[in-house]
Amino acid sequence: MRSATEDQGHRESADDRTSKARIRDAAIASIAEHGINGTTARKVASVAGVSPGLVIHHFGSMEGLRSACDEYVAVTIREFKERAMSGGPSLDVLAALRDAPNGPLMGYLAQVLADDSPAVARLVDDLVGDAEGYIQQGVESGMLRPSDDPRGRAVVLTLWSLGALVLHQHLRRLLGVDLTDPEILTSPTAAAYVAPIYEIYGEGIFEEAFAAQTRAVFADDQGAT
Repeated sequence: MRSATEDQGHRESADDRTSKARIRDAAIASIAEHGINGTTARKVASVAGVSPGLVIHHFGSMEGLRSACDEYVAVTIREFKERAMSGGPSLDVLAALRDAPNGPLMGYLAQVLADDSPAVARLVDDLVGDAEGYIQQGVESGMLRPSDDPRGRAVVLTLWSLGALVLHQHLRRLLGVDLTDPEILTSPTAAAYVAPIYEIYGEGIFEEAFAAQTRAVFADDQGAT
């Protein structure tokens, strides 16, 4: 599967694609470290080893560069999730975690998600739409249970995950886990966060009788509206 960045640049020379990728990656790393307002074309250019003019040449503006970064991050997450879901119930969870995209990507999301802007709304919409797709893939592979409301489930699970990134400082304070650490998924501290996730997702919270009761309540409520 070709990435979104490759799709955008497949007609350009290999050198141009390489410089665009360096600039994009430098922007992601800079935003992860310094935030949106602290990231300038000059700073990105310095990290990427190019001129500030080349940043604007490739992306038109800092807004265009941000859009390319958002798209790359969304595609990277989607492709990883699709690979994991295709593994079905036999997925090697620890191997999947070791192979998960991280680096500055989580730090980037932690920074940009706090920005209440149309660009972030588009990014969240893309992440939710992608989640619908790979969650359905997990259902078809036998990894996940089907849902009466696939869209709602995708929205809630995505926002829960993104919310943990926005509140990453509190997660670090309470559990000692820093989701923005580029090495977090290979660190022993990751289990303090990952293990409860798998407990919640795998075993649920409600006893089956109460879960059935609540499902019936909401089904009746939706039927009445």
